[in-house]
Amino acid sequence: MFAAVSALFLAGCGGGGEPVAVPPPAASAPSARPASDPAAARANELGAVPVLMYHRITTQPTSVYDRTPEDFRAELERLVREDYVPIRTRDYAEGRIDIPAGKHPVVLTFDDSTKSQLELGPDGRPKPDTAVAILQEVSRANPGFPAVASFYVNGEPFEDPGGRQTLRWLHENGFEIGNHTLTHANLGGLGPEAVQREIAGNQQAIQKAVPGLEVSTMALPFGVAPGRAELAREGMADGARYRHKGVLLVGSNPAPSPFAKEFDPLKIPRIRSQGTSGEDFRFGSTTWLDKLASGEVPRYTSDGDPHRISFPTTERSALAADHQQRARPY
Repeated sequence: MFAAVSALFLAGCGGGGEPVAVPPPAASAPSARPASDPAAARANELGAVPVLMYHRITTQPTSVYDRTPEDFRAELERLVREDYVPIRTRDYAEGRIDIPAGKHPVVLTFDDSTKSQLELGPDGRPKPDTAVAILQEVSRANPGFPAVASFYVNGEPFEDPGGRQTLRWLHENGFEIGNHTLTHANLGGLGPEAVQREIAGNQQAIQKAVPGLEVSTMALPFGVAPGRAELAREGMADGARYRHKGVLLVGSNPAPSPFAKEFDPLKIPRIRSQGTSGEDFRFGSTTWLDKLASGEVPRYTSDGDPHRISFPTTERSALAADHQQRARPY
């Protein structure tokens, strides 16, 4: 596998009417595809997965966390050319990676719920040059690249009171909505009760906009875990219980395969979307995508069968014990 990089960025991440129950999108069964030859696909389902982190999409960047619409579109088009397929964080965290043979999963994540990511026009569609609109445009031009992403929201997401329109739109269109705390709090500076209020309170706000929604993953503001790290995964406040299947860091390196021994659902690293200049560009997306493309860092390559875990026999020692029954080394 690859050597994990320990650097951790702590720079800041920076409708009307009563909501009605919104049914979740229908769960899709694993795709029915012809049996594939893992060797022919050069499958390696113990390889690394890029979990890319975005914040503002703006024509006037003021921070290394900002990307222009042109930057964002170019990065998506690169992912298309290099055979990546977007999946949601929750699917990565649970090991439910159902993509064609020879393709590579990528997780697109967005923090802070700004209008640059999603703003709906009078027609109810995302406004041009927002992140969602650009992703949809690239997806329409490339049918094998679905418009799938995970959005980590705070209170009053997308400047939409209560998120009544935007959160419901995201859910109805197949996007994941995750927890980023109610006030974008630095959880490392709060006591256990306050940590749980921040997380449970935000979950309550999300579920008020989208009743019945399961909020199954969260992104830590500033990448900082609470003093009791397990509270990022599970807790309760004011009668609301939360339990996350994955917790995202701010990060600086690709994430391990969910089937690898080193996978930790409480510490999923991410890669900041970035070019080849600026603060810590060596840990940004352009650098890491180059390393993944060259093979310097082995990347996750699907065998096309979501029920099996295929990899070269030389990688067997990296497989977690829980997944031995599904192993298909070659």
